[in-house]
Amino acid sequence: MAFIKKNIMLEIVCILALSHSMACSNGQVQDTTRQKDTVMISTPIPKPVVDKFAWKPLVQDSTKLYIYLTFDDGPQAGTEICYDLLKEANVKASFFMVGLHSAKKRDGKTLVSRIRESYPQILLANHSYTHANDKYIYFYQHPLMAEQDFYKAQDSLHVPYKIIRLPGNSAWVTGGKLRATHLVKPVTELLDSAGYNVIGWDVEWHFNHKNARPVQSPEKLAAEVDSAFAQNHTHVKNQVVILSHDRMFQRPEDADSLAKFINILKQNPRYVFETVDHYPGVVLGH
Repeated sequence: MAFIKKNIMLEIVCILALSHSMACSNGQVQDTTRQKDTVMISTPIPKPVVDKFAWKPLVQDSTKLYIYLTFDDGPQAGTEICYDLLKEANVKASFFMVGLHSAKKRDGKTLVSRIRESYPQILLANHSYTHANDKYIYFYQHPLMAEQDFYKAQDSLHVPYKIIRLPGNSAWVTGGKLRATHLVKPVTELLDSAGYNVIGWDVEWHFNHKNARPVQSPEKLAAEVDSAFAQNHTHVKNQVVILSHDRMFQRPEDADSLAKFINILKQNPRYVFETVDHYPGVVLGH
């Protein structure tokens, strides 16, 4: 009888020990499961979208002289050459482009897009849709028609800012201040009311209208820039806007002249190349 009781007690002890072991084992499984349940999966935080056309005014250095190199009438023969040269030289410039030229040129839209997306180094600006059909007097004698022509170019070229250059005429509208000839004053007043800036020029790189080749040598033009600064023959002091045309540089030897002209200017430590959206007085909303 004592033997039976002893065996029963031993079984009870074994059962209790086994139960405790299972409980510990189950607890470990539960703990592991609980740990797995609490593992956090991290989600990448999206980077903020930066609008490169969110324009900010430039604080200019009073010890510097600012150069605005501009190219008119593109896209046309020479546009891509100018673009590539500017990128290689790492200087800023502005292209005033024509809507109709973009529509007619096989790769026109591609060139316009490339220039637009190269901001802030290179700026796309508005040079009208038809370029007045080269009938400037008729164009400006009908200011409402001319105004709509600029609006059409703005839309078709997707110009990022309200900056215009008039075809065949140097006029200025910046900061609400207007300077224009009697012929173009009516359309400049309309554009001013619509919030547009109009940019003229101070120094022109002339070209032969028969073969589109540059007239001045790079050295001669650089001397004209130096003189404009020195004698204050500019629309705004210490600011020189240079007019040239894309087609002037379609030949390799003329592209070399453009490269040489830029290199001459770069030798002067006071000269700074900028885009015309940072010309003094220009105010832009976006």
